[in-house]
Amino acid sequence: MAWNGKLKKIDENRWEIPKDEFPFMRTNAVIYASENMIGQIRSDNAPLQAANVASLPGIVGSSMAMPDIHWGYGFPIGGVAAVNADSGSISPGGIGFDINCGVRLIKTDLTVDDLGGKVGVLVDELYKNVPSGLGSKGLTKIGNRELDDILKNGSKWAVENGYGWERDLEATEEKGRMKDADPSAVSDKARKRGIPQIGSLGSGNHFLELDVVDDVFDKDVAKKFGLKEGTVTVTVHCGSRGCGHQIATEYLQEMERYIKNNNIDLPDRQLACAPLDSKLGDDYYKAMCCGANYAWANRQMITHWVRESFENILEGSAEDMGMDVVYDVAHNIAKKERHDVEGHSENVLVHRKGATRAFAAGRTEIAQMYRDVGQPVIIPGDMKVGTYVLVGKKGAMKETFGSTCHGAGRKMSRNAALSKLKASDVKNEMRKNNIYLRSGSDEGLLEEAPAAYKDVDEVIKVVCAAGLTDKVAKLTPIGVVKG
Repeated sequence: MAWNGKLKKIDENRWEIPKDEFPFMRTNAVIYASENMIGQIRSDNAPLQAANVASLPGIVGSSMAMPDIHWGYGFPIGGVAAVNADSGSISPGGIGFDINCGVRLIKTDLTVDDLGGKVGVLVDELYKNVPSGLGSKGLTKIGNRELDDILKNGSKWAVENGYGWERDLEATEEKGRMKDADPSAVSDKARKRGIPQIGSLGSGNHFLELDVVDDVFDKDVAKKFGLKEGTVTVTVHCGSRGCGHQIATEYLQEMERYIKNNNIDLPDRQLACAPLDSKLGDDYYKAMCCGANYAWANRQMITHWVRESFENILEGSAEDMGMDVVYDVAHNIAKKERHDVEGHSENVLVHRKGATRAFAAGRTEIAQMYRDVGQPVIIPGDMKVGTYVLVGKKGAMKETFGSTCHGAGRKMSRNAALSKLKASDVKNEMRKNNIYLRSGSDEGLLEEAPAAYKDVDEVIKVVCAAGLTDKVAKLTPIGVVKG
């Protein structure tokens, strides 16, 4: 089904579904996209979900979708919506099942020549040391006491237990810990799913990517981020595994009962929500914070094993190789923040579902070392084209509650990719581009084939032209581990 409703072109990068399109809309919906992209965006009917989100109780500003928009659960993937922190509602569909799915970028001072022809060996070592694939289990054995600490303290727990460096925390959004986390809001079933999986990559679109900084667009900001043309980087993309999925599943079920029992009228039951000031809404927020902390601990542990892999193969220390974390960003999360709303400052909860925080220079939430230039924003494309590093700009603060895109965005569903593409073709494509690939299954490889994704260059062009972000650097892959 395609979207055939109203979609008014505002300018070259913005399209609007007006508030009068449906009686349930409390505000308008704005989609960031170019003329070239809008046909594909219409084709999977994701604009309907952007319109539906405009019905969320307590919504302020517009319902928004980034150019990587595609059909999701309740919210479109690429969706952004803020609600009043006192009178608004929280919706798990606006965060996603993989709570705090996010991206971490690790720099090095190494060039490809410094790797001494060991790209393949290094990728094999990463594949061996970082558990990946469907149902993968971590290398670290923990119990309920340790899990409580992880759910409460996130990356802080990982660093205190030897998985990384203290300065990694400063280079992590929220310093790797959402302080409102309350482990008592997390069920036994979510705990049981989380205990064996901590420190693992998982499957689906999760990956480890060995890249080279190929292009630097802003030398001053790139220098601030520690990125130098020709150097090797590692990108980590994963989330909260089965723990986060179970948290989302259980609270969605409770909220579906809540909206039914309280006669809350929504155009889609997948938008099930609860008031932030209700016990259910508050419990979910605290549990979501736990899921976010689990994900940050997970990426921190993976960072440790990435460094160990480099040390094992290249016989040097990670410190000497300059393996610092550039930044770690979440793109499936809800955050309590303060923003300008219709000319006044207001406390809001910003849902970002397949969307990344992109704060401009000066915000106190940004790590001190980057506060004078803006927040680093890490945007993966597909496994063939690599990753962009952007920086948040004032336009995002004015229009999108400090938000931008999170990736290229799918243009082909996973089922369509499985039926239309061949694994041998994907492998050949990677070989032709001199990218060393390790993948756990042909099925997973097909689901994440480059042909299944939009043109990330077009996505980046839109968010930069719209004033949400600026380009800093482009990272090109030389090796990929797919979950």
